[in-house]
Amino acid sequence: MRTSLIAFVIASFTCALFIGQASPVHALSVELKQPIETKAAKAYLIEASTGTVLLAKKDTETFAPASLAKLMTLEVVFDAVSRGEISLETAYPVSEFAWRTGGAPSRTATMFAALKSEVPVADLIRGIAVQTANDGCLIIAEGMSGSEARFVERMNRRATELGLTGSQFANATGLPHPENRSTPRDLVTLAKHLHSRYPDLYETFRQPEFEWNKILQRNRNPLLSMGADGLGTGFAEGDGYALVASIERNGRRLFLAISGLATDKERTEEAMKLLNWGLDGFEMRTLFKSGEVIADASVYGGAQSTVPLKANAPVEVYVPINNPDRLQAKITYAWPLRPPVAAEQAIGSLAVFSGERPLLTVPLYANAPVGQGTLRQRALDAVLEALFFWL
Repeated sequence: MRTSLIAFVIASFTCALFIGQASPVHALSVELKQPIETKAAKAYLIEASTGTVLLAKKDTETFAPASLAKLMTLEVVFDAVSRGEISLETAYPVSEFAWRTGGAPSRTATMFAALKSEVPVADLIRGIAVQTANDGCLIIAEGMSGSEARFVERMNRRATELGLTGSQFANATGLPHPENRSTPRDLVTLAKHLHSRYPDLYETFRQPEFEWNKILQRNRNPLLSMGADGLGTGFAEGDGYALVASIERNGRRLFLAISGLATDKERTEEAMKLLNWGLDGFEMRTLFKSGEVIADASVYGGAQSTVPLKANAPVEVYVPINNPDRLQAKITYAWPLRPPVAAEQAIGSLAVFSGERPLLTVPLYANAPVGQGTLRQRALDAVLEALFFWL
């Protein structure tokens, strides 16, 4: 594989191109120095529009998500509603299992759904999103799939489809189970998906209170009064207090997942500290315009020796306002690249780093076609390819 390294100096945006070998970002095994200290054992914070990673601390290590598993439950429900499989008016019965395991007798978070009553999907969603209702999760799991076990199979299939590579769910509620696992990165990916794919249903997360069965309960998310508009909290023995949050200010949206806090107070304080830091201390910079040629990739045996590479959207990064780091980027593509190459063909990717910290990765495409070269061109390039291989 051939790798091109581009170094950006933020102040001037001048760039120089280097050719060399580099290890994949995911191969880094050392814990990189973080740009801000946090008491959270694990954390992941991104800017939504660019995907710029502002903070990544043990973000691919798993922990017990507890009630945050309900975000996956809601994704399955939202997906079913959006596809017309069910409607918000569809009503499901409250079984004795749902009532005993997640309702009033369970003494866990509940919407107090009455045994043998029926609850519409819209209200089940409110109960889960606002009150983290365990009975709401079980009612909808049994209603949609016939049993919680079959619903959990759907949860895990959807998690795989969404690229949640570090997540596994054992129940619909997040109640203690050793096989309930997720990561900060997966939970941010899931939260970002919920916001972008289901904007109307996402609004439920910011609802301040919900009343069911004549019992009014306030939203359990402590960040709503501080400007956040979602998503939820969790606590698990051994993994501490966790949270997934999103906040938007002045056109900028952040997504945050943290875990391993000692108290709910510490969780709230750390979350707001990180969110305010991400909103107040950064600004947007455009590195390349949409369609602008970023670099050339060598083509062996083609009518042209190189093909220009571009991104099909602006390459923007969210960078610190004060003391910006030197940005570096790495262009990677499969080598040797052989003709024919079609215009708009996906060639490789551009990864942008702050020091060693990966910030974002964008796909790169051919800006022009390259056809087969003449016999002489192909022979000469075969010699050059062999020389590069042995070097």
